[in-house]
Amino acid sequence: MKITLKDGSVKEYAESKSVYEIALDISEGLARAACCGKADGKVVDLRTVIDHDCELSICTANDKEGLATIRHTTSHVLAEAVKNLFPDAKLTIGPSIDTGYYYDFDHAPFSREDLDNIEAEMKKIINKGAKLEKFTLPRAEAIKFMEEKGEPYKVELIRDLPEDAEISFYSQGEFVDLCAGPHLMSTKGIKAFKLTSSSGAYWRGNSENAMLQRIYGTAFNKKEELEEYLTYLENIKNRDHNKLGREMELFTTVDVIGQGLPLLMPKGAKIVQTLQRWIEDLEDNEWGYVRTKTPLMAKSDLYKISGHWDHYKEGMFVLGDEEKDKEVLALRPMTCPFQYYVYKATQHSYRDLPIRYGETSTLFRNEDSGEMHGLTRVRQFTISEGHLIVRPDQMVEEFKGCLALAKYCLETLGVNEDVTYHLSKWDPDNRDKYIGEPEVWEQTEQHIRDVLTELEIPFVEDVGEAAFYGPKVDINAKNVYGKEDTMITIQWDALLAEQFDMYYIDQNGDKVRPYIIHRTSMGCYERTLAWLIEKYEGKFPTWLCPEQVRILPISEKYADYAAKVEAQLKKNGVLVTVDNRSEKIGFKIREARLNKVPYMLVVGQKEEEEEKVSVRSRFAGDEGQKTLDEFIDGICREIRTKEIRKVVMEEEQK
Repeated sequence: MKITLKDGSVKEYAESKSVYEIALDISEGLARAACCGKADGKVVDLRTVIDHDCELSICTANDKEGLATIRHTTSHVLAEAVKNLFPDAKLTIGPSIDTGYYYDFDHAPFSREDLDNIEAEMKKIINKGAKLEKFTLPRAEAIKFMEEKGEPYKVELIRDLPEDAEISFYSQGEFVDLCAGPHLMSTKGIKAFKLTSSSGAYWRGNSENAMLQRIYGTAFNKKEELEEYLTYLENIKNRDHNKLGREMELFTTVDVIGQGLPLLMPKGAKIVQTLQRWIEDLEDNEWGYVRTKTPLMAKSDLYKISGHWDHYKEGMFVLGDEEKDKEVLALRPMTCPFQYYVYKATQHSYRDLPIRYGETSTLFRNEDSGEMHGLTRVRQFTISEGHLIVRPDQMVEEFKGCLALAKYCLETLGVNEDVTYHLSKWDPDNRDKYIGEPEVWEQTEQHIRDVLTELEIPFVEDVGEAAFYGPKVDINAKNVYGKEDTMITIQWDALLAEQFDMYYIDQNGDKVRPYIIHRTSMGCYERTLAWLIEKYEGKFPTWLCPEQVRILPISEKYADYAAKVEAQLKKNGVLVTVDNRSEKIGFKIREARLNKVPYMLVVGQKEEEEEKVSVRSRFAGDEGQKTLDEFIDGICREIRTKEIRKVVMEEEQK
């Protein structure tokens, strides 16, 4: 057989050989470094026997497949360590992931002390250097094998496989785990690892199933790489909005109020108010929207017409019981049905369209407890919601307009480079999830595809992510941990007008069904606040800051002048405070910097005599003295234009 290697060279063998044997034939050094192989593009175990002509790459820790193999093997070592220390723990799954690996256990929560003890046990296992050996069993024998070991989750996984399947296992010493591989040849191949955290996770991601305990870890080929990654992790923890937002007193949560129900504190509320006023004025004054205000709840009858009752009831907060109560209400998970009745309240001509309804909508969604996090996944939230009622011939241009508005908002916030665009499509293999005929879905998806292509917007296509009534564009961004969230959605709806008997009168006097665009211009205010906290590490652009200027009198003798400066700034709409404490000026400056205030105005005798202020900023450090009028003109222009100034490093400011 002929084996074509990654560099194009060819090895010929008269008999079958394992990937490891081929690596060893190439060089001993390569065999020592080998983690797995890629045969004709498929990742395979080093133990895999090659018995035919193929293209073969030997993967080391420098390849993503090789690093994933190291991490997968480390997850098995983790499982063995947990079983050694906690024999009653039940094993479930333990894959490698982009940042490392995890393993889920049916066990009580693990403390940090537990993780440290597990790490120590893992080091002992690695030092023993047990070989990992693969073996297979017929399905029935595999079930019996795992039943005898008392591993019910493994039994469930095996039962899901075909009856004629050969089930593969890996052993490392006395420890055995159900696994398809690939794995290292020995635990000695694990050079640097760390357990990073633990959390709850539902079995198979279903909230109806048991709550498990997930231990996360990471592994690298070199200690230096591990240290670099751990430093990176510490940095992103400091940027995590859930930590930083609380430290900055932007929001908090309280157990007796409930999970997923954050309280915006005055500073956080001010930022959201600024965003909301901007969006409402932008939509109404520049993009032709008219504003509505609709109820926070409705009878179940409304959601039955829209289809939400059949397709989304599990995600709603229902008030009452259909079997017992005469009237059942539900908190609204979206605003669209309400705005449809605003449209239906008046008869419309084709000349009236498009009509663009905008509303700052508070919505409620019954998120699983395991899914909620800070401000990004909550049960009550507010969005910049809108619905455009348009003629079919207007649909494409209006859809482009919604994309343009979204892009403008992203650019203004300074996050347009941080997003990805997704065409979220229906899943034809899951027809019960959707309404409408296949040809409608194919047509509408193609329209969106054509729009994105024409606008030269790179996008990916996601099957099964569409709303039940139509495809959409999701504009997504990643948080500091790499998890992707949808920030803005624009949906193409050719179906719900029929459900609600919506129509307009065309030029011939006939009733015609309109099309509908469901969209957000900026998305969810809470999620956007979380995004901005992490993006700017709390150092928001000046126009968004809840405190834009802090005045620092050198001593109490200059309190009157500080008050005069404060009054002038407030008169011009600047958010300003005065630090009149009897502290040294250096202390006040340091604290203002820690509070991430954009501008500090130091005032003393010279500033009062000359009606000036000494300006310090997080953009340029010491900016020197300026007249009060000069400073006010500059900061007002910065706020008005929503300028994003570059923040200098703290070291540079010193």
